[in-house]
Amino acid sequence: MADIATARWAELSACEIASLVREGRGTAQAMTEAALHAIAERDAGVRAFTEVWADTARAHAAEVQARVEAGERLPLAGVPIGIKAGEGTGSVQSQRMIEAGCVPVGATSVPVVSNAAGWQTWGHTDRGPTLNPLNPAWSPGGSSAGSAAAVASGMVPLATGSDGAGSVRIPAAWCAVYGLKPTNGTVPARDAAGLNIAGPLARDAQDLRAAFKALAGADAGTGTPVRRPLRAAWSATLGIADTDPEVAARVRSFVGTAFGADRLLVDEPDIRLPDPAPCWMALRGHRAAPAEQVEAVRRELHTAVDALFGAYDVLATPTTPHPPHGHSGPGNRMSVALTWAFNITGHPAVSLPAGRTPAGDVVGLQFIARHGREADLLALAETSGRRR
Repeated sequence: MADIATARWAELSACEIASLVREGRGTAQAMTEAALHAIAERDAGVRAFTEVWADTARAHAAEVQARVEAGERLPLAGVPIGIKAGEGTGSVQSQRMIEAGCVPVGATSVPVVSNAAGWQTWGHTDRGPTLNPLNPAWSPGGSSAGSAAAVASGMVPLATGSDGAGSVRIPAAWCAVYGLKPTNGTVPARDAAGLNIAGPLARDAQDLRAAFKALAGADAGTGTPVRRPLRAAWSATLGIADTDPEVAARVRSFVGTAFGADRLLVDEPDIRLPDPAPCWMALRGHRAAPAEQVEAVRRELHTAVDALFGAYDVLATPTTPHPPHGHSGPGNRMSVALTWAFNITGHPAVSLPAGRTPAGDVVGLQFIARHGREADLLALAETSGRRR
């Protein structure tokens, strides 16, 4: 089984791995060895990991295998997972994934904080920058850079991330994987402002659902999705982003081809949200602003988004207004322009792979839903995955 797992590793989903382990057709140890082999073989060309925890992973795998053999039906039995650096295995997200049967195999790269670097959105290791598996000249996005790169390169099927302004969704978009920011409060925020929310990254849309169930609990946001066609509002800019026409056109086209009228009814209202920048900057301590001004912008954002969800089930946008930048950074482009408003309002959001522009640049589609309606986002992700 170890040889089979190693040979087919990049093709196996997390759900398939867990099924093999639960049914006795594979072991947690074999799956862990396959992941460690893939990391040893591929990470030199990606630099997704800053640390590999081989001995710890093998110990975790043995514990998982013992639990399975004792009769526990673990939903993610034996699934190797990358852990975002700085989070560690003791975080709430990591502990819940481990309890579900995941085996943590290493720490994935995050950006180096530098005031001189401005909006730094690329990963870093002691071996150099993390490279995008789709094109080594591209940034993998940030800050869950290594997690997205590790998943996209086939080293692990799942990885943890955290999203304070788009830090799960942006790397998911630029590495052509799936990334979910849950409703704020689903798990404890990782910052004092309450904006930075833990969320998974996965190659497979069904794996994203399984990871979210493990993270948030079987009933949290994963109930029955709306069965009728969802009413969707499309906006390429939200009235605030300088979105490249090629990106907007490609993502809008994908919406039309990936979702039939039986699943999505798309309208294009004139959406103009308040600029979240001053509010977000003040909440995260990057810029001083009067408290009443910050609260006024927050209220305006909530009012505008709540009004949208009075008429629509989901909001659809490109995940980023521009394609992946290089390793020197984004310049004055705001990669977070379409994502960070929803960290302030707390709405759940998902990024789905949406193909490439005519120039070959990869793009992502973002869906946002009402609070607690992750079920609708996960159903849309699965629909798009079947039609890719």
